[in-house]
Amino acid sequence: MRLEINKKSMFQGRPVPTDSQLAGFAALVDALELQAPVRSPVCISEKHIGGGKRRDGEFIVFDKRYQPGDSVIEHLVFALRHENIDLLILKRAFETFPTRVLKKYVQSTPAGVHARRAWFLYETLTRKTLDVEESPKTTAVDLLDDRAYFTGKAKISRRHKVRDNLLGNGDWCPVIRRTEKLEALSQSGLASSAAELTARAGARLAARAASFLLMADSRASFAIEGERPPRNRLERWGKAVIQSGKNPLSMEEILRLHSVLIEDSRLVFKGLRPDGVFLGDRDHYHLPLPEFIGARPEDIEALCSGILSANDRMRGDGLDPVLQAAATAFGFVYVHPFQDGNGRVHRCLIHNVLADRGFSPPGMVFPISSAMLDRIEQYSATLKAHSSPLMQFIEWRATPNYNVEVLNETADLYRYFDCTEAAEFLYGCVQKSVERDLPNEIEYLRRFDEAMAGVRDLIDMPDRLAQNLILFIRKNNGVLSERRRKGEFSELADTEVQQLETMINKAFEGFEYERY
Repeated sequence: MRLEINKKSMFQGRPVPTDSQLAGFAALVDALELQAPVRSPVCISEKHIGGGKRRDGEFIVFDKRYQPGDSVIEHLVFALRHENIDLLILKRAFETFPTRVLKKYVQSTPAGVHARRAWFLYETLTRKTLDVEESPKTTAVDLLDDRAYFTGKAKISRRHKVRDNLLGNGDWCPVIRRTEKLEALSQSGLASSAAELTARAGARLAARAASFLLMADSRASFAIEGERPPRNRLERWGKAVIQSGKNPLSMEEILRLHSVLIEDSRLVFKGLRPDGVFLGDRDHYHLPLPEFIGARPEDIEALCSGILSANDRMRGDGLDPVLQAAATAFGFVYVHPFQDGNGRVHRCLIHNVLADRGFSPPGMVFPISSAMLDRIEQYSATLKAHSSPLMQFIEWRATPNYNVEVLNETADLYRYFDCTEAAEFLYGCVQKSVERDLPNEIEYLRRFDEAMAGVRDLIDMPDRLAQNLILFIRKNNGVLSERRRKGEFSELADTEVQQLETMINKAFEGFEYERY
């Protein structure tokens, strides 16, 4: 099947490099009019390029000797050979061009590596069987190159002579590329560092640190959503978070977490939403101006089932726990299955996976939401990097109650995604939590205990008052304010106050960590 590939000046809103022609996934999307974004488009130059390829804006430009031809199969093979795999484009291409084209290609080269990969992907993604005989006896090939991707344990498909090492399946599947950053982080031993740190701190100090970090994470998770709930609600959510890692991740567990979050269900629907949902603003008529639209209500259950199935596979295959957490949690928030609370449940799922896999010490919740709040712009950019390109392929209309209704088939937009950028972001947050927040909190508590012991040695006072004294002096640049001096500490002599200030400042000398 020949593709009509014409020179373009623009492709999906991006200028195409001069003297070049779309190739691979970009050529398939353009010529077949596929409803899918091309994240990193490729084109072929009419000239020679030193090194074989170069980057030009958002395009990767290949030397003219890479020109694949003008058929569907030639561009499909080019994409499988030279581009990052994109399961969404592959599925939509398989559903668009005639099956006989792929059948003829597979039959023409039954032992071919890319033919077998394309054949396996066709049957996995479309749930259809290609009318060809089982692949002849030949050495099986990995579906994904484990030098380029983080992969699952290979499962042999004897029909295709392909070792399936995806992280999910045709129902839902993330892809995580092996970047230098992820390679380094996955080998950094953060889990061991956290375990050693808490062991050295001792059970009592570690438990106190865990209690504060849990509250800090809960507070930050609400702050990300622009909320400042009362302490009792924070504590209630914190208990739900700490319990979540003890329960296997299932739809029942996710619904339980959501029910804890939504105390008053009179105006918020508990459970999988029955209507549309969007993130964004409204115009002066109160009509939606969505930046992102969640999955259609009728697709939510199947998508969530796919996410949970893939999570089980990643867990069973021993994928790095942080990568598993990123894929599961970010996949969940893109689907946006609830009317409200999706972001907080999404962050709770991160804790669930890390606790379930033993990455975080028992009873410990890394303050990942705090790290996300500190990097809120990067967090938002990470989410939008995936979701924004999908919007041009979602047809919608405003409903009478000022919501959105999706008009076209969109399930596949949420079914397949490249999770690399989200994984890098999450790993960075985990790294900050383990290398900075956890040791700082333990050290803070150690110094605070030292200061408390010093206060007790100098003056008899209730622990509550002693604790307040330490906080007041630290908050006021090392001195007790005149207001406090004339208030609850008016009975202290000037010399006693000076002694207390000196002792407390010495206990915290050279320590810059703030936790208020």
